[in-house]
Amino acid sequence: MTLRVLIADDERLVRAGLRMVLASADDMAVVGEAADGVEAVAAVERLRPDVVIVDVRMPRMDGVEATRRICARQPAPAVLVVTTFDLDQYVHGALRAGASGFLLKDAPEERLLAALRTVHTGAALLDPAVTLRMVEAFAPRPAPPPQPLLDQLTAREREVLVHVARGASNDDIAGALHIGEATVKTHVSRLLTKLGVVSRTQAVVFAYESGVVVPGGNR
Repeated sequence: MTLRVLIADDERLVRAGLRMVLASADDMAVVGEAADGVEAVAAVERLRPDVVIVDVRMPRMDGVEATRRICARQPAPAVLVVTTFDLDQYVHGALRAGASGFLLKDAPEERLLAALRTVHTGAALLDPAVTLRMVEAFAPRPAPPPQPLLDQLTAREREVLVHVARGASNDDIAGALHIGEATVKTHVSRLLTKLGVVSRTQAVVFAYESGVVVPGGNR
């Protein structure tokens, strides 16, 4: 199956470079380009891509608002945010808005291709170390957890949430908790539903913002 990709970036040369990288992959096709957030949202409605590459800083409508609108449609494509990560607070906002993950603009070509395939499968944490760094930098310091939501989680689901927030894969969690990977997937699916979030990345942001996991701490 060919992965249909939309590129949204206000720099023409960046779009051209991304198009060239994607052209090297037999399983991907660029179905369109957008120079700003407004064009990106319209293009998603028109072209129905599988994945959208979104720059966080664009004119007329930035990547955060564009991501929010793109992820609000049903079915929604996966959104991969690209950034220079120069303490860019837009990234945190984009993840809260529903982005599946993010990648640094200077990442190797093969990592970009792998990231696009990853988010298309529904996975979210493309680079756990960098994701953790971003969340710890921008999540507010622990506030009282939204207890009604947290009370819905079983003890095991809360354990899984902590591991997810630390950047662990399903396989990592299965090994740490001595359970099957299929069981981990079930726990993740249920905790996402109970927390009212649509992706693992949003669950990570929730865990840090609610104080379930403390930046730099052991929880």
